Amino acid sequence: MHPDRTGDPDPVPPTDPIDPLPPPGPLPATGPVAVDPLDPDPHLLVWRPVDPRLVWVLLTGTFVVGLVAVVAAAGVWLASGGLLPPALATAAVALVATRTVLARRAVRSWGYAERPDDLLVRHGLLVRRLSIVPYARMQFVDVTAGPLERMLGLATVTMHTAAAASDARVPGLVGAEAARLRDRLTALGTPAAEGL
Repeated sequence: MHPDRTGDPDPVPPTDPIDPLPPPGPLPATGPVAVDPLDPDPHLLVWRPVDPRLVWVLLTGTFVVGLVAVVAAAGVWLASGGLLPPALATAAVALVATRTVLARRAVRSWGYAERPDDLLVRHGLLVRRLSIVPYARMQFVDVTAGPLERMLGLATVTMHTAAAASDARVPGLVGAEAARLRDRLTALGTPAAEGL
């Protein structure tokens, strides 16, 4: 301990006011609890799942694409021969099998939650995605149902905003729930938009 010029035995090094970051390393155990950015308000939100029959919609689309790929590969093979078309057909069958295994998990990954000012939609297996759509930003709500969805009594609700990239959709809703969500989003979006 050598005193510096001012006579202080242990001078405190000056802190950098521009970079007040803590030193690298793990955060202290007494610090704030880490929050999952993909699950805001985990104890306050009630996440609603989509209908499990959505699996059949996904699988039907997968099988149609796989069947077209196999038939095209078979046609090319019969016309020209060679090893490439059977390899393509095998790859198509493998992709269909993989998608079939993952379809259940993909449907279970979908969920939505309603808050007083916005709607949250989450989905994704490998890359999880959370979309937060403020009611005030919604321009209109769209409900669609393809032939297979109609057969199963399902529909998709899509929220459109001014920015096309921020549109969100909730597939696989039972017809009554799709109508309820559409009416609720429309009712909440109108007064919020009038306040802008």
